[in-house]
Order: sequence, then structure tokens, then C-alpha cells
Amino acid sequence: MSTTALIVVDIQNDYFPGGKWPLDGVEAAADNAARIIAAARKKGDLVIHVRHETPSPDAPFFVPGSAGAQLHAKAAALPGEKVILKHFMSPYRETELLDILRSSKIEAVTVVGNMSHMCIDAVTRASDDFGFKTTVIHDACATHDLAFNGVTVPSTQVHAAFMAALRFGYATVVSADEFLA
Repeated sequence: MSTTALIVVDIQNDYFPGGKWPLDGVEAAADNAARIIAAARKKGDLVIHVRHETPSPDAPFFVPGSAGAQLHAKAAALPGEKVILKHFMSPYRETELLDILRSSKIEAVTVVGNMSHMCIDAVTRASDDFGFKTTVIHDACATHDLAFNGVTVPSTQVHAAFMAALRFGYATVVSADEFLA
């Protein structure tokens, strides 16, 4: 039995073109995530999908019950795969994720999904804090430009900064090709 789980975070319709909050590079990231999901399934790893809904009906995106809040076809769960519904940035907060990982005797987690600077950061740091050997597939994650104090930070720099920070102390950070080799 595998002791590795793949956590597929928020690969949802609202993040894609035509959605309410499209991310830069989301199509390519989702294609890489799909490759990682296929490999995890083939190896018999536990695959857990995380889906975010914002509990307010006037939410800017991920409105409960909307098509935008559904998992994107590129990362759809197969029958029998766990889908965790979350309402916060960290999929550990007020969900069964930690219990599922512990009861499945998981020692290592691999992370793919969206957004690099929010939920990917949150799940990676928490996974390490809970003692899991953590790997992030950097090119299977996407984000968007950010602004702070009058400065716009391009998405490529946002993504690179967060991947560098995670690699510094929380996770192994590799490309999909490196991971699959």
C-alpha cells in the first residue's frame, strides 16, 4: 500500500478562461496536474481533490452550487476518489483532510493546483507542519498578478517568489517532468 497522497487543490472552473477569476497559465498548469494525477492513479497513490466554495452567495467566485465552483474537467475526480469541500485557504481547516491522511498511513504528500500564493502555500506549509514529506509540482500550479502599496507584481514573479519560499524550508519543489522522470 502506498504511503503517498496527491492533493489536487482548487482546479476549478472559475480559474479558467470564461470563469470569474481566471489565472495566468492555468491551462498549462492543469495539463501538468493531469499528468501528475494520472501517474498517481497508476502508482496506486491516494488521490484527494479539494474544492473551494465561498460560503457567501455574493462571493466574487466559487459561489456555492455554481458551475464555476465545480472541478475542471482536466482534474475531475474519478468515482471513489475523495473530494473535500473547503471554505478557507487551507484544506486542513475544518475538513477531514488530516484524518484521511493519518488513517491512510500517509507519510508524503504531493501538491498541485491553484493559487500558488494562497491555497498552495497554505496546504504546503500545513502539510510540512503536520509532519508529511511534501513535494510541490511548480508547473502544475497557477496564480495571477498581485498588487500591493501601488506596486503590481506580475504573476510569474508572484509564483516564483512563493515557490522559492516553499522550497527554502517547507517542500521539495520540482517540475512535472522532473517528478515523473
